[in-house]
Amino acid sequence: MSLARSIGFAFLASLAALGSMGAAAQVYRNVGPDGKVTFSDKPPVDRQAPPQVAPSVAMQSAGAGGGGLPFELRTVSGRYPVTLYTAEGCGPCASARGFLAGRGIPYTEKIVSSNEDAAAFRRLSGEVRVPFLTVGTQQLRGYSETEWSQYLDAAGYPKTSQLPASYRNPPPTPLVAAQQAQSQPDAPAAPQQPSVQLPSTEPRAPGIRF
Repeated sequence: MSLARSIGFAFLASLAALGSMGAAAQVYRNVGPDGKVTFSDKPPVDRQAPPQVAPSVAMQSAGAGGGGLPFELRTVSGRYPVTLYTAEGCGPCASARGFLAGRGIPYTEKIVSSNEDAAAFRRLSGEVRVPFLTVGTQQLRGYSETEWSQYLDAAGYPKTSQLPASYRNPPPTPLVAAQQAQSQPDAPAAPQQPSVQLPSTEPRAPGIRF
């Protein structure tokens, strides 16, 4: 085979290889800053375009929601939610609110104000006495800063407030209205609270005690 024919076959083979590459992927002609021409399967880079900066984690999480609580506090409040039961004109209830707010405990407040509320509250706690606090399933009767602190510590709540300055607890709601909402067919059933046996000397007359 002559040299000219060998060169011709090599040239045709190169054209065939380039043709198969073009069929598989697009080939781009890139001109470098020094004027050097290269071929690549990647498009040329516009060096005048501003660089794209990926959003930071803080920017991504700013609009992601999450209840407005720090992660640790959101976790413990999900496992051991705190509910405060109060009544109008209750001095110890005001002290209880102040304690929870000062420690930075996110809580839900239920007001016992009607006969229906009192009956539902008696079924829940065994008596009608406020303030009444639940930490998860634990029930605490009457306001005692020492006792409440012990149970909040055991649940894992921080000893000092970690609530954001803009955080606000939800407004108080009647107890009966909350129970009616939970009794809808589509709503999950409320967990059974343990009943408390009262001494025989405990008064049974309706009314709220502080």
